Amino acid sequence: MKPMKPIPSNPGPLALLAVLLWGVMAPGLRAQQDLVAIASWVALDAATGYETRTSPALAGAMPGWEADRWGNVVLSVGTGSPERVVACQLDRPVYAVSRITPDGYLRVHRVGRGSRHPLWDQAFEAQQVRVLTATGPVAGVVARSNGHFAQQHRDETDIVTADDLWIDVGAETVADVEALGIGLLDPIARHLPPWTLEGAVAGPDAGRRAGCAALVSVAEAARGGAAPRGRTRWVLSAQAELGWVGLSSLVARAGHVDEVIMVGAGESTSVDGPARRESLGGLTEVLDDAGVTILRHVAPAVRDPGAMIEVITGVEASKLRTALASAAGVTLPAGAPWSPAPERRALTTRGHAPGPETIAATLTDLVELHAVSGHEWPVRRYILEHLPAWAREAAMVDDIGNIMVAVGPERDTTVFMAHMDEVGYQVASIARDGTVTMGTQGGAVSSAWEGQTALLHFDPPDAPSTTRADGSDVSPRWKRLSLEAQAPAPLRGVFLTRERPEEKNPRELRAWFGLDSAALVARGVTVGAGVTSHKEGLRLGATRFTARALDDRAGSTALLEAVRAIDPARLRSKVVFAWSVHEEGGLRGAAAMARRLGRSTRRIYSVDTFVSSDTPLESDHFAYAPLGAGPVLRAIENASVSPPAERGRVLRTAREAGIAIQLGLTQGGTDGTRFTFLGAPNQGLSWPGRYSHSPGEVLDLRDLEGLRDLIVALSVEDGGREP
Repeated sequence: MKPMKPIPSNPGPLALLAVLLWGVMAPGLRAQQDLVAIASWVALDAATGYETRTSPALAGAMPGWEADRWGNVVLSVGTGSPERVVACQLDRPVYAVSRITPDGYLRVHRVGRGSRHPLWDQAFEAQQVRVLTATGPVAGVVARSNGHFAQQHRDETDIVTADDLWIDVGAETVADVEALGIGLLDPIARHLPPWTLEGAVAGPDAGRRAGCAALVSVAEAARGGAAPRGRTRWVLSAQAELGWVGLSSLVARAGHVDEVIMVGAGESTSVDGPARRESLGGLTEVLDDAGVTILRHVAPAVRDPGAMIEVITGVEASKLRTALASAAGVTLPAGAPWSPAPERRALTTRGHAPGPETIAATLTDLVELHAVSGHEWPVRRYILEHLPAWAREAAMVDDIGNIMVAVGPERDTTVFMAHMDEVGYQVASIARDGTVTMGTQGGAVSSAWEGQTALLHFDPPDAPSTTRADGSDVSPRWKRLSLEAQAPAPLRGVFLTRERPEEKNPRELRAWFGLDSAALVARGVTVGAGVTSHKEGLRLGATRFTARALDDRAGSTALLEAVRAIDPARLRSKVVFAWSVHEEGGLRGAAAMARRLGRSTRRIYSVDTFVSSDTPLESDHFAYAPLGAGPVLRAIENASVSPPAERGRVLRTAREAGIAIQLGLTQGGTDGTRFTFLGAPNQGLSWPGRYSHSPGEVLDLRDLEGLRDLIVALSVEDGGREP
């Protein structure tokens, strides 16, 4: 933060106003900066037993600190007696790769005891992870049964354990895994950004890592002149998960030590007092041999201790830092800053195949937008803005938010339709303390959202809305408002974790955003507001891609890229390219378009996912369409069967265009079923996808490119020619 300029001796009114505003805003800005600094420690990669892959870079970013051969990061301040050691726990619970399967999946086993929370393992299911290889982190995702196949998994009620986890790194063989630099015993951790919310920090082991942030801050104050008498060694301890092995190794070879202060993991209530030696296992004997007479334990109070998303408030972090400074005899200067951790290493691109960059870029843009059913405005605006000029001019938006681009001669109408919404949640109620109870939007898999990050969204005041209209109005103002749509940034929060779970799925899902009900209402939060979670589009292996909401941002991407590739002058019949709203909430957008277009439509193609059984968690007796083998003609689904003649038309077109295509049956329904009742046969044009309706959906970019090309080929097909 830059220092303020001196106040003029005779300041004008603007200068005085600036000073007053600074006085009001500066404390808040400093508090937010402190939270960001603490959150950077929570996000740091440091796996038990593999700290030496992190500690040299960590020490190198903090002048005066040194990494030792155990992976400890140490700063020594002062000389003489008493000899004092202050240590925090640098590592966190992780898994190690225990097996690489012939089809390229990773199996895992816990390193050490693991987390004490019963839902720690389950919180990995369907989530993105980082395989911490010797050459850098590699992206992966933890497999989960398909949300659309809930009937097949209805009896699976046991809480997930480490033995149930399968890691998908986008590989098909052992050789593919090795090409990514992944080997046996490599550690695996969650891939999450530093996460702050109103007045708090959240993430795996937030309390433990806040302890390390506090230790570094107090150590820097001691080095700056506030040191107590004697010598203090400040230690970010390696292998704390295995009984403080790093600390024990340091103390065992340090000679005489008078005092040890240990900063522990977060607890339900804060701790500040003598440590119980009998609870420290093999460390106890080392402490006794070193002559330690004073052994102190400090730890912060956190929400959901031991859960994947643990929460520590800024107030509690400050209390912890004050208690630690007092215990170590350090006078902490007023307003002492929190030192951020160095930025963790970016995911490596090793093994990525060249070629699909354009479609991957559009897909990334779209999946990283948030739009649960009824709140599709960000996706609608993006699509309108990225249509080619001719299509943007022709585009219509109706009063519930559907986009329609009609082009070509007025005969034999063909409709291609993808949907803009995603599964998620909406606010059902707000308790006085600010705890929000969720209502489901679509088939969201609740166990994969519990104990994760949360985002509460706001809508533009004039955006099209399914709650205020029926799709009958196509006035140009709806397109104009869609292109102008803006809203405040979402509120960050966390989905809360059950303390004593009895089965896999929670009966209700709750979230907290750091504010009480009055503050939430003052921010504009209302019942019905959309709630999602952080998401990120990531490349997996050579050609795979993972993100939440591939259903149906992938379909929207393929349709948008097809429109970009089409020469409208080549069309020999009328084609409508459409993006619907509220598909996950009951096909409401498609119903509105069917009322308008259905009786004049010859055929409709629903551009949507083919939920594939190409995963180790599914039976392949149906819905088997391997990823990477081409797009899929989704011929049969729960609510629709395509006529054989229409199937033949698609298969012939694909063959003539040189496009590999698969044919299959899967579960679920699509927008086109609304048209079938009005005489237009529906067929699904799809890509095979894994782990449907979960935060970790996976596809192959080659299939998406093939789907784009198939849409283009079918668009220019003579609409009057019978199959």
